[in-house]
Amino acid sequence: MKYFPVFLDGSKINAMVIGGGDVAARKIELLLKTTTTITIMAASVTEGVERLINENNLTWLQHNYKADLLTKTTLVIAATDDAAVNEQVYYEAVESKILANVVDQPALCTYITPAIIDRSPMIIALSSSGSAPILIRMLREQIEKILPQGYGRLADFSLKFRDHVKARIKGIRNRRTFWESTLRGSIGQNLLDGKQQQAEQQLIASLKEQIAPPKGEIVFIQTLEGNPDNLTLNAHRALQFADAVFYDEAVNIELIEYVRRDAQKYPQSISSTILLNYQHALELAQQGQQVIYLLSGNEELPSNAAVVSSGISTKIITSGS
Repeated sequence: MKYFPVFLDGSKINAMVIGGGDVAARKIELLLKTTTTITIMAASVTEGVERLINENNLTWLQHNYKADLLTKTTLVIAATDDAAVNEQVYYEAVESKILANVVDQPALCTYITPAIIDRSPMIIALSSSGSAPILIRMLREQIEKILPQGYGRLADFSLKFRDHVKARIKGIRNRRTFWESTLRGSIGQNLLDGKQQQAEQQLIASLKEQIAPPKGEIVFIQTLEGNPDNLTLNAHRALQFADAVFYDEAVNIELIEYVRRDAQKYPQSISSTILLNYQHALELAQQGQQVIYLLSGNEELPSNAAVVSSGISTKIITSGS
């Protein structure tokens, strides 16, 4: 990745916007979604910028850019029409280790602003690393169409009951399964429909039911030619619920990007065509973990007596031609 994706805590942002035109106005409006600790440095500003200053009680330094005034600033945006000034802002920011963005000049940026889909507190940020804005616009349109406006209510609801669910349901995978069925089911739909009280009553009732301890499982995914675009829905879901993943050098490494981020990865130095690490996979499954074994091609798997006698559930998914 050319850019490291990160979300900044708005309560800790002290922003400076250099410039007072229409471009500056757009940047100020974006910052205002997160913070009001914003200073504008410009001798004159448009009516729109002045309105934003007055409505949000922002600080306005009524002069053009002057050096050595970025003290305590954590983030600066240069939005002037003077290339020399923008460059000076960038170099001062870099020297002071301040995040800097010069509008429409990626070479003079230590960060870039992604396209944003806002379903607060859910936020989706999209970027092509500055290479293809039209692709990002197309992707954003697709996501906007399928993402309900009330999606943020699901996140607020999850936060409200997170500790209750954690106390009642043991095991990370059990909690993931519980939350998925909850948010995909009638409770989630009631939240989207604005029926908060009904959704809360349903959740409380479900937490009173007997919940089984987590059961381990070993899922073998035969990836055929290893094309990630051809992963089946079942394979995607298994990878997202994985606690541990085994794979050898023959498996397309790009497939690992589809695995749940905090799953343990176990690259194998011995090819699976020679030896499958059944023992380690079985040990993890007996601890209640969801174990994925990625396999290149679709060779028939040899039976393993230890796995059979253990009673651990196993499954084979063929996916990825």
